[in-house]
Amino acid sequence: MSPPDRTKSRRLRLAGAFAALAAVVIVAYGVMTRAAENARLRDWTEAQALPTVAIVSPGSGATSAGLELPGRLEAFARAPIHARVSGYLKSWKHDIGAKVKAGDLLAEIETPDLDQQLSQARADLNTAQANAALAQTTAKRWQSLAASGAVARQEIDEKAGDASAKQAMVKAAQANVDRLLAMKNFTRIVAPFDGVVTARNTDVGALINVGGAAGQELFVISDVTRLRVYVNVPQSHVPSVQPGTAAIIRVPDRPNATYAATVEASAQSVAAASGTTLMQLVVDNKTGDLLPGGYANVRLDLPGSADVLNVPASALIFDARGLTVATVGADNRVALKAVTIARDLGRVIEIGSGLTPQDRVIENPPDGISNGAEVRIAAAAPKPAVALTAKDKNKQG
Repeated sequence: MSPPDRTKSRRLRLAGAFAALAAVVIVAYGVMTRAAENARLRDWTEAQALPTVAIVSPGSGATSAGLELPGRLEAFARAPIHARVSGYLKSWKHDIGAKVKAGDLLAEIETPDLDQQLSQARADLNTAQANAALAQTTAKRWQSLAASGAVARQEIDEKAGDASAKQAMVKAAQANVDRLLAMKNFTRIVAPFDGVVTARNTDVGALINVGGAAGQELFVISDVTRLRVYVNVPQSHVPSVQPGTAAIIRVPDRPNATYAATVEASAQSVAAASGTTLMQLVVDNKTGDLLPGGYANVRLDLPGSADVLNVPASALIFDARGLTVATVGADNRVALKAVTIARDLGRVIEIGSGLTPQDRVIENPPDGISNGAEVRIAAAAPKPAVALTAKDKNKQG
């Protein structure tokens, strides 16, 4: 073989060796790259299998978030005015919305039947008085004859008794006249106290009949300078709502206004149908903004305990185990703790027992979470469970 051929053959072998070495390097790199990707994929899959949770620390200190309940406004004093005598309405003086004083004339009733009864009673009284006078005179005359023995003692006693009976008839007739005069006074219907006419259900010429069933109310007078507010408080909150508890009233027709009220009284009983206790509040209404009979939203300021712990309502778990809260230990594993509720404030729950201030509570536990399950904690630092701002408190129910 000539030298050029040997040189060419050597070059071909070197090229082949380099090609084989490159193929080996490429294959090895591919195998290593795939192994690394598989390892990364396995790590990522395992990491994704762990649920990521946000944790909070149980809040402490008294929460003054109030209790919001629907209420009903009523006049402090309300008097339906009914007729006491029958007749026809002669006239009325005040319409709805009119402000009246105690004793102001509201209406007059014309009573022809009562007038005739009064005239007859007066005539009966005159007759009785005349008969009594004659009987008294007769009794005196017979008494003067007793010394002469011209008349029997029995007859004298009969005349004296007749005079006494006639005098009693005079008193009876007088009482009947007085009764009809008192009834006649009821023809003038007057306001029983200072207030507002909130209803007028009659008109001139209307027949007024008080016989049989209760007659229809002619007027309604309401004292609206103060109003009563009635609220049904759930039984669990009754011990916190004592007389003197402050409240804030809001009404739909004045959405930007608030009115201060105070709890005045409690029914001291629980209604079996609703499980609530009726509370009475009083609110000043000298401005006349609030209307009796209207709906009101009542926010009661409930006192809180400084030692109580509170968590978000979303942290509670209700299942077959009862009421629990999921906490995370130092090893990032779940520990379910049974708790009791001291007070439900809506967004915030006050815990009666089962938690400590050092517990790390899962804010929104995932479904199916169990004891010992490993979790991954979100990057955000733990924050207090409840730090109610003034805005939050106003929204709290």
